[in-house]
Amino acid sequence: MKIREVAQLTGVTIRTLRYYDEIGLLKPHQVSEAGYRLYDEGDLALLQQILFFRELDFPLRQIKEILGSPGYNRTEALKKQRELLLLKRARLDGLLGLLEHTLKGDAAMRFQEFDSSEFEKTRQEYAREAQERWGDTQAWRAQEQKTRNYTREDWAAVQEHTAQIFSRFAAVRDTPPDSPEAQTLVKAWQDFITEHFYPCTKEILAGLGEMYLADERFTRSIDKAGEGTAEFLSKAIAVYCAR
Repeated sequence: MKIREVAQLTGVTIRTLRYYDEIGLLKPHQVSEAGYRLYDEGDLALLQQILFFRELDFPLRQIKEILGSPGYNRTEALKKQRELLLLKRARLDGLLGLLEHTLKGDAAMRFQEFDSSEFEKTRQEYAREAQERWGDTQAWRAQEQKTRNYTREDWAAVQEHTAQIFSRFAAVRDTPPDSPEAQTLVKAWQDFITEHFYPCTKEILAGLGEMYLADERFTRSIDKAGEGTAEFLSKAIAVYCAR
């Protein structure tokens, strides 16, 4: 989808989408030769996550830190976002009830419905927990430093190289995950991450391997190289990291 189509679908302005691209929060899947930003399903899923965080008043920098972490778990994030939105809805229901009573002539001065301390406390706790688990890590700081000055051409090259590696995994996905071919590719993938993003230890790589199956957004993206590639990659990584 082109940026205008994404804007029409989501209600997010083109200007905002361009800004998200500029700050590295939501980069399009690819940029055409004519310079058009092109978004895929994975990008839209990520945008939805961003909008959930924005609805809960998270600042953009914090959202970028959380979403950009290699250990980010989309399912866990959605569960917590649901909890926060339910608290927010309960507060709004209370305010609506107070309005109804006031319109009916209730002269009692009630203010507890305006109290947002429970929601704010829960939101801050989640922000702190997410920051500790996903954002404020050595890996994220290294990635931020390395990618800070990446140009559009740099990102395009990274995406192209990533697609090539996934295609190579797809080509050997019918072999055992512990085959020499598969293990050589895992090492190449680990080195690629280290070179372009952050030091990819076996511990981090193992977490990534689990995430490739746990997060359908990653699964769909990797499986563009061929159905079952994400599962094969995950298993090959597990073998590599267990050694």
